[in-house]
Order: sequence, then structure tokens, then C-alpha cells
Amino acid sequence: MSENRPFVLSIAGFDPLAGAGVLADVKTFEQHCVYGFAINTANTLQTENDFHKIQWTDLDFVLRSIETLFTKYKIKAVKIGIVPSLDYLKAVVFEIKKHSPKTLIVWDTVLKSTTEFNFLEVKNQTDLIEILKQIDLITPNYEEIVKLDTSQTNIEFIVKKLSDHCAVLLKGGHHPTEIGVDYLYTKDRFFRLSPNNTLVNEKHGSGCVLSSAIVANLASGQELLLACANAKKYTENYLLSNSTKLGYHYV
Repeated sequence: MSENRPFVLSIAGFDPLAGAGVLADVKTFEQHCVYGFAINTANTLQTENDFHKIQWTDLDFVLRSIETLFTKYKIKAVKIGIVPSLDYLKAVVFEIKKHSPKTLIVWDTVLKSTTEFNFLEVKNQTDLIEILKQIDLITPNYEEIVKLDTSQTNIEFIVKKLSDHCAVLLKGGHHPTEIGVDYLYTKDRFFRLSPNNTLVNEKHGSGCVLSSAIVANLASGQELLLACANAKKYTENYLLSNSTKLGYHYV
């Protein structure tokens, strides 16, 4: 294996189209010159337009896989995708931290698919906060952020509450008035990330591409704001790559 590329890991679902999940993540990792590993949290049967079935991976198998990889390799950053429950997510996050406390973790908060299949429902705020304290960044969109705290309807309040525990990149793809404008919130500050082009094409798995690009950039030593800004540019090129819902990756 190459000694000059940092190791990164995607813990996410398997999409047979390779538009989302671990296949999309590994493609993104390769374009960013990091070496990507992958652990499946689920096998899915889907197309870019329809979600048919999911088969979750047994948690013990996932935890054993994490232990095996972290015992042998120094993994600098991890992207976590779909999980079936907060308990499952908590076990994954704490297993990573047990083996490598300094490894950076990005959770792409995929609560449902673009075809409206629900993956995860957040029912316990105490458990969520405990998990977020171990995570470096979450990447919800405007539809997902309100599902992270159903007791509130004020998005700004929710974001500020969550960003007390980890950074939040609030994605603007579903923003009602500022389409494509992302906001990065840290504990004390926030940053506005404007799009370079708003005339993009919808893509299956674009959130996966963005979060894995951020992971690759962080593993390469970029600070959080720069890592998010560069990942945004990469994802925009992905969205512009063709007119279908399955995008192309470019160097």
C-alpha cells in the first residue's frame, strides 16, 4: 500500500448503483488521493428513483470489522452513513474512539433516502448529544436538521444547540430561499458557503459525495472550513457532470 496517502474509512450502506454509500465514498476518496477502506452497515436494493429493500449488517460484525482495521492501520478520518438506530451509531462511534481517540469522525445524517425510505428516527436527545460529543462534524440538510430535534421547529435554535457539541454543516440543497448556500456552524462562529453554480442537476447520493470529500480533505490536513469549501466545489462539479441522476467523478 502507498505510504504517502492517508487512510480513511467509510462506514455506510452498499448501493448497487455506486451513486451513494460506500462505493460512492471510495470513488470520492480515490479522486482526493487518500486510500479508502469501507465497512457495510447495510445492503440495499435500489435504483436512483426507487428504494426496494434493505438488509442491515449485524452490529457485532461491524464492530469486529472496525477493530480489525484499526488494529492494523492508522486511520485518520471516518465517514459514517446510514445506520438503523442511535444505539447502533453510538456503538460504532465509541468503538472507533476506543481504538483511535484522535481519528476524526464525520456523520452524514442520512435519516431517509432521496426516494423517501426512512433509515433512522431520533427518539432520545440525551443519547444523540452523547454521540455528538465524540463526533467532529455532522452534515444535515434542512429537512434532516428538524428531525434531529423534533421538540423544536426553529432551525437556528436546533443548529446552535447541536453545534455546542460538534460542528454542523447545514447543507442548502433544500433551503427554501437560498438554494445551494451551506452554513458551517462551530461552537462560537458560523460561516456562509455560497455556491459557484446553482444551475446544477440533481444527483443520487450527492450528500455521500460531499461528506466523503470532507473526510478526505480533513485526512489530508485541511482545516474544517477549507475542507468543507473544497468539498463543496468538488460536489458541484459532480452535480454538473451530466444531466442524469448518476454523476461522474473527476480529478
